[in-house]
Amino acid sequence: MTPPILEIEDLTVSFDGFNALNHLSFQMETGELRVIIGPNGAGKTTFLDVITGKVKPTQGRVLFKGRNLRRYSEDQIARFGIGRKFQTPRVYLNLTVRENLELAGARQKGVLSTLLHPLPKPDRERIQALIETIGLRPKANFPAGLLSHGEKQWLEIGMLVAQSPDLLLVDEPVAGLTDEETRLTGELLVALAESHSIIVIEHDMEFVRQIARTVTVLHEGSVLCEGSIEDVQNDPRVIEVYLGAPLEEPTSQKQP
Repeated sequence: MTPPILEIEDLTVSFDGFNALNHLSFQMETGELRVIIGPNGAGKTTFLDVITGKVKPTQGRVLFKGRNLRRYSEDQIARFGIGRKFQTPRVYLNLTVRENLELAGARQKGVLSTLLHPLPKPDRERIQALIETIGLRPKANFPAGLLSHGEKQWLEIGMLVAQSPDLLLVDEPVAGLTDEETRLTGELLVALAESHSIIVIEHDMEFVRQIARTVTVLHEGSVLCEGSIEDVQNDPRVIEVYLGAPLEEPTSQKQP
């Protein structure tokens, strides 16, 4: 029987006596698109930090495809097939969209060696298909610095996919995006979920409704509940946790 792609057992992370994660247990299967929500301070960022090896647990285990990640470094964990996208896009602004993707997917990671030596035809075709997937074909030869904020987000998601990870960790992908960019980002993630396992951390509940299959709610470093978006929104514990900070996020953060 195939193990879950990600399994977290009784995980605790303490910082100077404060438990950022508190006996957290979590599991997801290969091919899932899982959305994680929770108020500020719920432990969402620490959750991703532990999976990627940036933070080591005080107690408990993180298993990726059955392998305990505790003794491995961040770069080793990335090579195992875990890719992370941070909230702020991290792209090479002076390189074109195509060059960013080629560099991200290159087997040899040197910038000069990647840009000066043509990619083999199968790799070029793969990059072209990825450009189509992220919706940036008209701007494939534009410097990334000329892209909108939303387009930079799509490019970075594409750069992540170019590395061929099995598990994508995507942190607040629609922060600061317009309504149209938010919708297109949702469509992109749903399309990628056809071939990847994805965890999305997000606050924008309209966006969560668009993409969510299963929602996990974190509160005070533990899993409060899991289920469909309808189940989560109607759970009395979630309603109590979000009193004064309702699930409907204000739209003032969105750009007109």
